[in-house]
Amino acid sequence: MSNTFAAIPPDDPARGLTLVHADDPQLPHIGIVGDTYTILVSGSDTGGRYCLIDMLIPHGGGPAPHRHDFEEMFTVLEGELEIIFRGATRTATVGTTVNVPANAPHAFKNVSNRPVRLLCLCVPAGQEEFFALIGAPVDSRTAPALELDAAEMKAFGAKSAALAPKYRTEISKP
Repeated sequence: MSNTFAAIPPDDPARGLTLVHADDPQLPHIGIVGDTYTILVSGSDTGGRYCLIDMLIPHGGGPAPHRHDFEEMFTVLEGELEIIFRGATRTATVGTTVNVPANAPHAFKNVSNRPVRLLCLCVPAGQEEFFALIGAPVDSRTAPALELDAAEMKAFGAKSAALAPKYRTEISKP
């Protein structure tokens, strides 16, 4: 057995340091069915390796059950979240980190009376592109997403379902 290791590639000076603040108004702030997602670090910043998203989830908010072919990790910064993983329900409180393996069915919901704030890491990147396509820009990290009427919700669902496969995501039927 050989103890040789591949050499570390040279530094790529074309890639720069990413230094952002979640409340920077220049960041993409995206409203998605009541939740507000701020793209802190995109795949274009990381050579596609990962993305980091600041998520603000109001009472009752959170995505429908889904699964995707990439790793996803959350750290709860504020509030309390109900996580449904492969049908089992657990609670995540401030300071909790949740790792969702690729392809596992899951969902989360804010069942508390105050907003929940998460940092979400997706490996590899791409989820931030999906969110940008299905959501609507909002002014800030704390701005609420626009409320959708029944017709708009139906259109959102259809657009999400149509784009999901391109972003290695499968959304469960309610």
